[in-house]
Amino acid sequence: MRRARNLVAAFALCSIATSATADTFTLTSSTIAEGQALDALQVFEGFGCTGGNAAPDLAWSGAPEGTKSFAVTVYDPDAPTGSGWWHWFAFNIPADVTTLKAGGAIPEGAIELKNDYGLVGFGGACPPPGEVHRYQFTVYALGTVLEIDGNVSNALAGYMVKANSLASATITAVYTR
Repeated sequence: MRRARNLVAAFALCSIATSATADTFTLTSSTIAEGQALDALQVFEGFGCTGGNAAPDLAWSGAPEGTKSFAVTVYDPDAPTGSGWWHWFAFNIPADVTTLKAGGAIPEGAIELKNDYGLVGFGGACPPPGEVHRYQFTVYALGTVLEIDGNVSNALAGYMVKANSLASATITAVYTR
């Protein structure tokens, strides 16, 4: 019984330490803001939408000790697909990189997957007319460099990212047309 209590206490301390670390990891942008509408620059060009199809600038700070790389995703959980919509998935961003400039260029060595439009890189917002969709821009601090290539599915990459995440930070923007 005493051992069980010690394990529970140790787990609780680890959870508190992880929460404290995760609380210091932040994502910011001068282009997008929490709960605010995306600009026309972040709207897809195609599928009935007219926009700049440019990723916003992103900056993060407070990565936990042991961070070996970062991953950046943009996901629409409201897409009428049954599985959401991947707008961007980049991983193996070097641990010394803490910003991505507007436009979506990723640093050398990082890998981008095909988005759900079938294109490599960022694909802007383009929800069905009349629907408000959420766009979750998330950066993950990873405890490893992922040993997968650019041919894996977003779902598999998502599994690997979440399995190796030390912390994450998200800005959720919205868009409707």
